[in-house]
Amino acid sequence: MRATATALPTLVTLVVALVGGILGAQATPARSVLDARVQRFLENHKDAWHEMNVPEADGRALHDLIVERRYRRVLEIGTSTGRSAIWMAWALSRTGGRLTTIEIDESRHRQALENIGATDLSPFVDARLGDAHRVVRQLAGPFDMVFVDADKGGFVDYARALWPRLAKGGALAAHNVERAVWPGSDTPVIVSEREFYEFLIRLPGARTEFRKGVFVAFKK
Repeated sequence: MRATATALPTLVTLVVALVGGILGAQATPARSVLDARVQRFLENHKDAWHEMNVPEADGRALHDLIVERRYRRVLEIGTSTGRSAIWMAWALSRTGGRLTTIEIDESRHRQALENIGATDLSPFVDARLGDAHRVVRQLAGPFDMVFVDADKGGFVDYARALWPRLAKGGALAAHNVERAVWPGSDTPVIVSEREFYEFLIRLPGARTEFRKGVFVAFKK
């Protein structure tokens, strides 16, 4: 009886390991298939993005930020036709998260749904049509990350509304916060969305940086 009792935990361990190995073997091909599909779509459409989409380098920066920080609850304001959403949803397929993305223009929203669907990333995306200034008030949060790429002049309003709903360690990222270096100076000067930039760098508990063309404020 003692031998049987001793062997039982070992048997359970072996069964768990076997099941885990089978599930892992099943997950690896699925992961590879999804990655290949997304990569193929992005490569085939690399010169086809218009309608105020982010450059490839900025999309990749958003993807890497999500994976690096293991973010799962991500909000995008300004879907356009879906390039940044695809990059972020691809990252969230790795972290087990989900993207909520908001677009005000119906034609861009429809095109984004088509593009996201073509990558098989739809299960990781909740795409909403509407005015983000109203929609964000209906979202409880908290969010691990918010990416703002919408109406110019509305960035500060979004920051005020969403910074309190950002989780500790979360990130508020934005496109179109542009820098320039004037002749004779080594110090970059913010030349676009300056009010938004200054609002965030003055927030207590914020740490800011640029990743490619994306400005990021981390909540300590």
